Amino acid sequence: MKAIGFNAPFKLEDGNQFQEIELNIPEPKGKQLLVKIQSMSVNPVDTKQRILPVEHPPRILGFDAAGIVEQVGEDVTMFESGDNVFYSGSPTQHGSNEAYQLIEEELVAKAPANLTPEQAASLPLTGLTASETLFDVFQISQDPEENKGKSLLIINGAGGVGSIATQIAKQYGLKVITTASRKETIEWTKSMGADIVLNYKEDLKAQFEQHDINEVDYIFCTFNTDLYYEKMIELIKPLGHIATIVAFNDKQDLNLLKPKSVKFTHEFMFARPVNRTPDMIKHHEYLKDIAEKVEQGQYRHTTTKVINGLTTETLYQAHQILESSTMIGKLVINVDNQ
Repeated sequence: MKAIGFNAPFKLEDGNQFQEIELNIPEPKGKQLLVKIQSMSVNPVDTKQRILPVEHPPRILGFDAAGIVEQVGEDVTMFESGDNVFYSGSPTQHGSNEAYQLIEEELVAKAPANLTPEQAASLPLTGLTASETLFDVFQISQDPEENKGKSLLIINGAGGVGSIATQIAKQYGLKVITTASRKETIEWTKSMGADIVLNYKEDLKAQFEQHDINEVDYIFCTFNTDLYYEKMIELIKPLGHIATIVAFNDKQDLNLLKPKSVKFTHEFMFARPVNRTPDMIKHHEYLKDIAEKVEQGQYRHTTTKVINGLTTETLYQAHQILESSTMIGKLVINVDNQ
C-alpha cells in the first residue's frame, strides 16, 4: 500500500522532503480495526510533528481520518467490516497519511451518516479537543439549562478547534464570545454560532466593556498562549478556568493566577491514547456524541478546502497552507487508494 512519510525532521524552506513509501497492508489483531482511508484532514499539529526528531523512520503523519472498516481483530466488539468510521488516532503510531491504517476501536466511532468522508474527516481531532476542554477541563454540565448564564471566550474562533468548540458550547447553553479580525473570519465564526465576535487586533478589555461584559467564566486559547496569557487573566472571573492547547514558548509567571484563584490547564487531546489511560473509551464516546448531533442537524462539519489525491506534492501543499495561518475551518485531502 502507498504511504507518505519522511526520514528526518524538516522545515518547509528546506524543500519537499516527503517521500512515497510502499508498505504491506497490516493485519488487525485484538481490538484493532484495519481502515481503508478515504479522506484525512491536515492539522497544525501535523506541521509541528514534522519538525520533531524521527526515532523510527519513516515517520508517517496524519491524525484525522474517515474511511471504511476493511477487517477487524478477534476482540473487536463495536464494529464490523463495511462500517464507515472516523477517528483521530495517536502520535504513537503511523498516521493517516497512508492507504490503510490500524486503529484501536476505543478511539473510533461510526461516521455521521449524512456526511461525505471529506466532510467527516474535519471533525475528530478538533471535536475531541473541544469536547475534552468543555466537559473534562471546564466540567460544564451535560444539561444545557445548568450552563445558562455562563460565558466562554474562545481565542481564534475561526480555526478548526474554535469552529467546533463554538458549536458544542452553544449547544450546551453557554454564551460564546470569539476573536477574529478579517471579514471572512468574522462571518465564519458567527455562522458557527458565536454570540459576539471581538477584533483581536484591538484591546479586548475595552471591547468587553462595549458589550457590557465584565469577565467570563471560561477562556479557551487556541492561538499563541504567550501573547494572551496576561490578558486572559485580566478577562477571567475570580475562580474561573483558562485552558490552552498551545504550549508556552516563554517562561510565564504562574503566580499571576493567584489573586483570582484561577485554574489553568494545558489540554492535550492525545493524552489518553499516548498514556494508555483506563478511560480511552472517552474518544469513542465523544465522537459518537458528535456524530449523533451532526445527524440531528445540531452541528455542522467544518471542511472548507479539499485537495484530491494523497501525494508528496499535495501533502507538502497542505502543510504550506497550514503554516500560512490563513485557514478558516479545516483542510482535507481525499485519498486515491487505487
